[in-house]
Amino acid sequence: MGQHYLSRLFAPRAIAVFGASDRPDTVGTMVFQNLQRGEFTGPLYPVNPQRTEVGGVTCYPDLASLGKPVDLAVIATPAATLPDIMQQCGEHGVSAAIVLSAGFRESGERGARLEQQMLDIARQHGIHLVGPNCLGVIRPSSGINATFSLTPARPGKLALVSQSGAICTAILDWAASNRVGFSTVVSLGAAADVDFGDVLDYLAGDGETEAILLYVEGLHSARGFMSALRAAARLKPVIALKVGRHETGSRAATSHTGALVGSDEAFDAALSRSGVVRAMTIGQMFSAARTLSSRYRS
Repeated sequence: MGQHYLSRLFAPRAIAVFGASDRPDTVGTMVFQNLQRGEFTGPLYPVNPQRTEVGGVTCYPDLASLGKPVDLAVIATPAATLPDIMQQCGEHGVSAAIVLSAGFRESGERGARLEQQMLDIARQHGIHLVGPNCLGVIRPSSGINATFSLTPARPGKLALVSQSGAICTAILDWAASNRVGFSTVVSLGAAADVDFGDVLDYLAGDGETEAILLYVEGLHSARGFMSALRAAARLKPVIALKVGRHETGSRAATSHTGALVGSDEAFDAALSRSGVVRAMTIGQMFSAARTLSSRYRS
């Protein structure tokens, strides 16, 4: 069987960081430092036309100047730059992109047009895009912390997939003090391209993942989500927490992701049919994480 279409997202051979910087407390600085501090063994390239060096590494103005193959692009630049950067990635043969930048559909009509333009270019070139407006991706076995989180993930067998970067950060902070490890952490953000269904499809066959936690704000493809959820739940424990059980929660989910969850009763029934356990509070999700991870402690 061939490689999964998200394999270069989770196991890239080379990474380029657009917007990498040495300026304190910027997203580009934090994500580049997190990648440098990890154990990623492949080349790591900063890309920023305003820098000649970042973190002691030669910095390139664009991918054409780099002239070396790249599998994964991590992007922390203003939203208006994304169509051009995505075109660079397509022409350079990049397989996957993580867009940390905000300023897309959640910001209004102009942002929605930018997002669609970026997405059209990505799909034209076969680039699988995580985000935008996300925390990023962590894959400890690949030495990848492509996030701006202050807390890294310990290695483990638990996967976390969330639309909310704040929830990812809260769980990572809690996990660090409770010695809970992760195989994978994915913050989907607005999920313009890669969605729950895609990541679940990957995790279902992932030998490093033995249980999955989901934090759901909205679904863009309910059919793809349910199909992948059923397949994953047949193989591994899946715990899901959904916001928007009440009207105020639904409004909050809309403002962040641009998609409503829909009927809570229908969602609950779908989870039950799929064999998924539903957490009703973040506290219950923490308890589930502790229970599932405790089986793997030596």
